[in-house]
Amino acid sequence: MTYRSFGFAVLLCAIHFTAAVAEDAGSEPQVPNTTFRLPTVDGKVVELADGSAGLTVVCFLGSECPLARLYGPGLNKLAAEFESQGVRFVGINSNLQDSTEDVREYAKQYAITFPMAKDYENKVADQYRAKRTPEVFVVDEQLAIRYRGRIDDQYLPGRARTKPAREDLRIAIEELLSGKSVTMAVTEPNGCIIGREKKGEVTTDLTFTKDIARVLNQHCVECHRPGEIGPFSLTDYDEVIGWADMMLETIDDGRMPPWHANPQHGEFSNARHMPDADKQAFTDWVEGGMPYGDVKDLPELPKFADGWLMPHEPDVVVEMRERPFTVPAEGTVEYQYFVVDPGFEEDKWVTGSQVIPGNRGVVHHCIVFIRPPDGSDFRGIGWLSAYVPGQRFTMLPPHRGRKIPAGSKLVFQMHYTPNGSEQEDLTKIGLLFGEEQDITHEVLTLVGIDQEFEIPPHAADYPVEGRVERLPKQGELLAIVPHMHLRGKSFRLFGKHETDREVLLDVPQYDFNWQHVYELAEPMPLSSVKALEFTVKFDNSKANLANPDPSQHVSWGDQTWEEMAVAFFEVSIPRGKKDEWKRDKKPVDPQIREKEIQEFVATFLKNFDKNGDGEVAWLEAPLGFRRFGFRNIDKDKDRRLTKSEVEAAARRKNRF
Repeated sequence: MTYRSFGFAVLLCAIHFTAAVAEDAGSEPQVPNTTFRLPTVDGKVVELADGSAGLTVVCFLGSECPLARLYGPGLNKLAAEFESQGVRFVGINSNLQDSTEDVREYAKQYAITFPMAKDYENKVADQYRAKRTPEVFVVDEQLAIRYRGRIDDQYLPGRARTKPAREDLRIAIEELLSGKSVTMAVTEPNGCIIGREKKGEVTTDLTFTKDIARVLNQHCVECHRPGEIGPFSLTDYDEVIGWADMMLETIDDGRMPPWHANPQHGEFSNARHMPDADKQAFTDWVEGGMPYGDVKDLPELPKFADGWLMPHEPDVVVEMRERPFTVPAEGTVEYQYFVVDPGFEEDKWVTGSQVIPGNRGVVHHCIVFIRPPDGSDFRGIGWLSAYVPGQRFTMLPPHRGRKIPAGSKLVFQMHYTPNGSEQEDLTKIGLLFGEEQDITHEVLTLVGIDQEFEIPPHAADYPVEGRVERLPKQGELLAIVPHMHLRGKSFRLFGKHETDREVLLDVPQYDFNWQHVYELAEPMPLSSVKALEFTVKFDNSKANLANPDPSQHVSWGDQTWEEMAVAFFEVSIPRGKKDEWKRDKKPVDPQIREKEIQEFVATFLKNFDKNGDGEVAWLEAPLGFRRFGFRNIDKDKDRRLTKSEVEAAARRKNRF
């Protein structure tokens, strides 16, 4: 087929959350009828009909779909870029749950410059066989579809690349405008399933009011309610029936509710599990026609406090800085660190803490660390508190407290997720203090860490091991926090005893986007535990869709394209008693050990001694290492690590 003119193109954007395409990726997909006439949210009409000049490009969008929001600004840029060449963009919303006002608000919030139309009864979506938002179609002047699928490959559900590897829509438009066939005519869209109207008779006795609202209240609305991190609300029937198919998909593939511990190992007080019976009830209700029921059966919504969940107002509130941080509309935001001086002139014993994000729509998680002054009496690595979506406030057990030495600073580690429009955040932490004479046990954080690894290119299952071999004999384990970056694949923790090992925590599918604190249902005595040993695995292959670059050798570093193999352990130890710490060392051949020590020292200096003076200054070291290890090695506190200090540390622990 030849083209005489390419002066006019229409981009129809359809925003969905998953993708399935019947046609072969190399073929040009065909739809019997691509014409339509729809009302726009500004009171006008947009149509595609016989005689339309040039290309017609069609996109389906959803008002609350996270990927539709993220791609909104990018579609505007494409529309502006190709406008001079006659390319027209048209947005279509076919979602049952999105009202005309919702579509109008979406267009306003994301400054959509092209027409936005409402597809009532999803007739146009059915014509185009559109499945998800965003899903885009490029139609030529003969009304034939020349491309359908994703906009690019930057965003996936729960995943984001710093930039796309392939800009499919742009490439398709440019190829057609230059008179070529589209190289890849079909791709799989990633996004939210379009909420279609359900036709047919009701075949179930389950109802929303009597059976399903209870399930959602228990497992979903903590995050999926107005003002929370969930991208859409599940507090009313009309929203739920529109999102039902999408919800089934995320429940079936284990994405929701977000919890990654294998239930066969360990019991955790903050576990998020949806019982099989509740999953089946929801499935049967959706497949049976989703009847509403009798309003008298509708349970009350759970009560959620918008402010502090503590027993009383916090004794001290500390904001992460004086002014808000601006979160961009799109892209990937690297971890941000903010250091604050709370002005404590005497030691404080924290018995409860809560982090409140200033903008729950973009704060994915926050961890607050204690940075004690040099020379202070302080143990552990300084974990103070954390926030992840849906995390509940918990007090420390009675007579337990976490020490903040006088003169300490607080470090806020912030992970932001852009939502399609520029936002601001000013996160804060509230602290409850106890009287020192009432604190019988000190809570501190131990860290297991391995910084010596190098992940080979394309390795799909690369193991790294770490251990904490020095444990408090009278201590108790309270919580576990694994930490890796984008190539993190799995985590397994063992408690080593005299004759065997037991699995304490198994995370078979680690997800960087969910930094869980796994709180043990009951404190675990460490008296019989000789060491805490863990194995993490990394996926540096192309199959890992979040992988920044499978061709790279990957070693330790703070940035998400580098890696970490870290596990934090919350432990409680009695005060007023002589510290008894036990150490379990693996037997090692002295010659092998000496070789490993010297190799480590050489590698350490090679990696971090930027100016070649034979020492590693504070500012030369990676930020993560400054937080977790620098002060333990810098014995003379001069903020410089000499070769002898690094070697002495290596001899003490062999690895650190």
